[in-house]
Parts: sequence; C-alpha cells; structure tokens
Amino acid sequence: MNAQNQPSPQTEISNGVLRAKVYLPDSQKGYYRGTRFDWSGVIGSLEYQGHDYYGPWFTKTDSKVNDFIYDGPDIVAGPCSAITGPVEEFSSKNKGLGFDEAKAGGTFIKIGVGVLRKPDNEDYSPYRLYEIANPGKREVHTKPDSVEFTQELSDPASGYAYLYTKTVRLVKGKPEMVLAHTLKNTGQHTIETSVYDHNFLVLDKQPIGPDFVITLPYAMKAEHPLDPQLAKIQGNRLTYLKPLTGRDTVAATFSGFGQTPASYSIQIENRKVGAGLRITGDRPLSEEHLWSIRSVLAMEPYVSMSIEPGKEFTWKYTYSYYTVSH
Repeated sequence: MNAQNQPSPQTEISNGVLRAKVYLPDSQKGYYRGTRFDWSGVIGSLEYQGHDYYGPWFTKTDSKVNDFIYDGPDIVAGPCSAITGPVEEFSSKNKGLGFDEAKAGGTFIKIGVGVLRKPDNEDYSPYRLYEIANPGKREVHTKPDSVEFTQELSDPASGYAYLYTKTVRLVKGKPEMVLAHTLKNTGQHTIETSVYDHNFLVLDKQPIGPDFVITLPYAMKAEHPLDPQLAKIQGNRLTYLKPLTGRDTVAATFSGFGQTPASYSIQIENRKVGAGLRITGDRPLSEEHLWSIRSVLAMEPYVSMSIEPGKEFTWKYTYSYYTVSH
C-alpha cells in the first residue's frame, strides 16, 4: 500500500478565513516519503470562500514510475513526485549537496529530506528514490493557525550540517498564508544552494486552459517558443489558447525579471470559478519556470543562497487568496 492510501499524520489550521490541511513528516506513514522535495509543510488542501486551491494533480501512484506517466485517463506519479501544494526542492547545481564529492556508497545531503546514500556512480536524478541514511532530528510545533517544522541534520562524512526551520502560518483575519524559512549553516563548508517552490495549483480541480491567466510584474521572455496552439505571451501575461488535454504540456523558462524582490510576484486567476491567488517573495529571483499539464498549473520561482559556516539565510513567501466577480 502506498503513502497516498494510508492514513497519514496531518493537522488542520485555520484563521477563520482560510482553512488548510498540513501533512506532517513521518518516515513510516507520511503522505510524502520521497527524496526530492522538502518534507516540511506539505499542504493537502487550502480552502477559501468555497474554493480549494490544492490537492493531488495525479490520480494514482506507483513506486516503479520515475517522475510521472500517462496511463489512459490516469496520471500516475512516482514516489519522488507524488506531492501536493506549494512544496519546495533544494538543489545544488541540480544535484544534492555534496553529491559530486561522495563516492559510491558514500553520503550526500538533500536539504529538507536528510542524509542520502549514493548507491553507485550514476548521475544524480531528483526522481530516483535514494536510501535515507540519516533523517536528522525533526520537531513539529502546532498552533491553531500555524505549524513550525525544524530539522537538525549533520553529515560528518561530508562536513555539511544545518538547522532548518519552516513555518506555515495563516495571517490573522486575512486570506493570507506565509511560508517563512531560516537555514543556518552549522557545518564546515559553505552551503551553496537554490530553492524553488513548485506551487502545484489544482484550483477547484479545473482543467488548465483559457480560464487561467498568469500575470507577472515583468515582460516575460520564454527561453524557447511556446506551442502557438496551446499558449501565448503578451507582455507580462500568459494565456492558454485551448484546454490542455491528453499529453499537452505548456512549459517555459522565463527571463526578463529584475534583480530585486519586486520581480518575485505571481498572479494566477481562473475566470470561470472567479478565484485567484498572488504569490510574493522577499528575495530576488534567480530563475523562474512554468510547468503545466491538463491537471495542474505550476509556477516555479527560484531563490539562490550562499551561506558561510555559522551564518544563516532567511526567506519568506506570502500567498494572498482572493475571489473575483465572474
């Protein structure tokens, strides 16, 4: 039986305006036990004014699947990709921290996951399920309107160590959620990494298509041209030209953003259901991507960090949920 079919440890938080279901890390029964995404703060649903913004973008899971596959009407996700909501992945040159230095049988770190075992000399893959040699020490502190996650991790073999704190908080009296983070370097080497939020948006389970509009604060330039039958960019807006069906994919790597946090602003609206959200960050973007298929729209903003031993880095995202007349 896979993680999605077991009763998974979770808690519910509310500020009277928003209500969210938050899954809790658990190596035995956790909803997510992959080695790609941070285990802290996985959100299974978030409700506002009768709308639900998050939930599974896949219909089944299979431990033998790499990333995800289409199987007839089903979208089948592998163990490292079967996750929901605004989840984060840490990456150091598109690898785990210390992966290149580790020999086969040695260890490297995936921040937010643990110390992982490098089984062989094959290249790193985020979709590969690695053995967790040391999950670190985790603590979870819940309040009615927030959950704080901490992970303390040390890998003496590589010399990397950190204390990571992530808090999911619903702002009092407002339709806002804040994800606040602190990463402190307690090891011997500088931590060079980036983190992005995958932002798996499954708004009222609406199919991705012309009802959705994405607006950014800068004129978007796509690294590769979009399929002209599926989507188009006009200045700072991206619109879909038809509902995504079958294996349709609209994906892009954007340039054009500035060097200040002002560019870290994403607005996504669905005109049919009359709901949207705005995501802002307090750090400059280092990259920005879009990935969307028929069941999910995911804007992926990146933040880069270089943390010397003994220093810490903080970053924060604010999600504002709203409705529009339609």
